[in-house]
Amino acid sequence: MLILKNPKIAVPVVLFAGLIWSFGPLVVRYMNDPQLIPWQYIFGRGSTIFILLNLYLFFEEGKDFYKNYFKMGISGLLGGSGLGIAMICFMFSITNTSAAITLLCLAAMPFFTALLAFLFLREKITLNVWISIIIATIGIAIMAIGTDNQNTMVGFIFGITSSVGFSVFSVSLRWRKETPKFTTTAFAGLFCVIFASIMILTNDLVFFSSSYNSALFSLHGTLVCLGLILYSIGSKAIPAAELTLLSLTEVIGGIFWVWLPLFGINEIPTNNTIIGGFFLFVSLTYYSLVMRWNKRHIGLN
Repeated sequence: MLILKNPKIAVPVVLFAGLIWSFGPLVVRYMNDPQLIPWQYIFGRGSTIFILLNLYLFFEEGKDFYKNYFKMGISGLLGGSGLGIAMICFMFSITNTSAAITLLCLAAMPFFTALLAFLFLREKITLNVWISIIIATIGIAIMAIGTDNQNTMVGFIFGITSSVGFSVFSVSLRWRKETPKFTTTAFAGLFCVIFASIMILTNDLVFFSSSYNSALFSLHGTLVCLGLILYSIGSKAIPAAELTLLSLTEVIGGIFWVWLPLFGINEIPTNNTIIGGFFLFVSLTYYSLVMRWNKRHIGLN
């Protein structure tokens, strides 16, 4: 796999990856009645992710790429399942609340990751990180207070659950660093396909929506895969602090695209969402500065 070692080139690549991911909420908003076809969306998006990542692994590693599945172990199965649950909850979150709340819930992922690593991997949490977690918690609480509509609260809960699912994936990679990351992500797509298939068959639903919606399902899955590949190419040359900040392009971009009148959605965040989001951004910035002092590097293989 191509790995960029020059940060001056890697930073724009990672920024572009976040920018690609940021169009995901806009794609969901363009679907026809997505709240009525969640399992078809999950099936279509999961299938696309599974197929495209396996094709990428085939061209990257050759015909023996499938052997990576035997190397996943318990950590890979847990991480892939956690990521699959995160993908499922994302759909139920964004179709029940604003894109801003869903994305800001996902922005809290570094702090859930730190807490889970503390509980299960015995990784120490410094005072500065605890301060970041407290600030983030205040922001999340402010957003929760503003979700007075029942559906909005449901979306908020699914958003938090999705963030925790992504954190489980991150912690599983820390638990066993040799776990094949792309294969684990491909397994998450398969997890979505299997789970959605069970729900579709149980409820006597059809597997495919309209050709228009199905095309958007696949488009979203393609955006996820393309962003993931670009992120992996540039991530090893960038400290974790910068990666945390650069990942905010997905959150900021996602909120901006659904608000921008040009795209016709005009979804304006509430005051509580803006205030809570401000606390989250302050927390993430402070967290990133702490990480920068630690000079940590991470990468997705």
